[in-house]
Amino acid sequence: MHTPRRRTIRRAAIAFATAAVLVGSLAACASAGDPEEPAESIPAEGVDDGSTLTLWTRAPLEHQANLLVDAYNETHENQVELTVVPNDDYVAKVGAAAGSGGLPDLFAADIVYVPNWVQQGLFTDISEQVDGLDFKDSINEGHLSAGTYEDKEHVLPFVLDLSMLFWNKELFAEAGLDAEKAPATLEEFAAAAQAVQALNKPDTYGTATGLNCGGCLVFTWFPSIWASDEEVLTDDGTESLLNGDAAQEVYDTWAGLQEAGAILPSSTDEAGPTWTAAFSEGKVGVMPFPATLLPTLEFDAGVAGLPGVDGGASTFVGGDGIGISKDSEQSPQAWNFLNWMMSEEAQVEVLAQDGNAVSRGDLADNEYAAADPRLVTINEVAAEGDTPVAINFQQAFNAPGSPWLNLVRNAVLKGTDTVDADNDEITAILSQ
Repeated sequence: MHTPRRRTIRRAAIAFATAAVLVGSLAACASAGDPEEPAESIPAEGVDDGSTLTLWTRAPLEHQANLLVDAYNETHENQVELTVVPNDDYVAKVGAAAGSGGLPDLFAADIVYVPNWVQQGLFTDISEQVDGLDFKDSINEGHLSAGTYEDKEHVLPFVLDLSMLFWNKELFAEAGLDAEKAPATLEEFAAAAQAVQALNKPDTYGTATGLNCGGCLVFTWFPSIWASDEEVLTDDGTESLLNGDAAQEVYDTWAGLQEAGAILPSSTDEAGPTWTAAFSEGKVGVMPFPATLLPTLEFDAGVAGLPGVDGGASTFVGGDGIGISKDSEQSPQAWNFLNWMMSEEAQVEVLAQDGNAVSRGDLADNEYAAADPRLVTINEVAAEGDTPVAINFQQAFNAPGSPWLNLVRNAVLKGTDTVDADNDEITAILSQ
């Protein structure tokens, strides 16, 4: 498998503008850039003495969080009390708790928030404990790196959410394509989409995406650039490289599909809420798609890494990291949960058995994944992906009317020759 050139993720960033809500509320707690002191005197496996631990997570991960917490509680004297917070309320809740010293023992965070929250001192330094894990080198690099600040580790992967190339095998077969073979390049992806479109089936389209959803587009288009051995941002996250050769090929590919009428028409104005619906309903031939939705599909779908211009494969490594909060007075007990969470028992018998990706590369080909080669593929490609981090990521990419959205819409829908100028606008936001 092709391995894209990996960059070192900078640790000084607010990944989304909404994290600014948090910064103001932190004035009364740990000073910026001063993460908590390391957790001291913690046994290798932590302490399981019947303590009650509190854990917060956001609603999109409720299913996986419940699986882990229930399994832990059934097998340990310690008991974890889980609080699930609506996604839109999570940042504000964490910010308020951080300012008042009221964070739970453990809390998860969208991986793009992690670098900022680590730098703000919300997580305890668990470097000694993480370094003591004999499988440390197999832990998902994107998540572990996102929680590393000044060479100190603060979080472990909680749940991975990956972007993959999915295709409807029945539609591929009808279109005369090899239903068992993934499109290996951008060109093959486009050809497959057009072949499905040529079936002229009612309400069925070659591909789909969210052309008015910046987050959808970074999640699904950045990996094709990485798979082509190019980067989307400079190492410090202050300059956009989205006018490079591979990026331009991505825009040209989608512009061609748009011109051919092979993109689901509602994709033009899709802002995110329903961008995966048509594929889930069996009405789309092939598209970049979240791996977490594989268990929900009611038809046979193929799965592969997202291809680059000339091949290769990559993925956007999303999901949540988890760590011990600065306010916890039960670090040894909290580490007991984290240590168990990374164990083969939890990764394989809890997460993998339910059809989820594992956070350890050495467990990718586990017995449950082996029963479904698609899960092995997802686990393997997870190690080839990346997680972009930048100070003003939200304003540059995810916000309505962001310069990234302007670039895509200009290049794909309007056909204007403004990629360089639009890329400069992204840089202008990133460098503020």
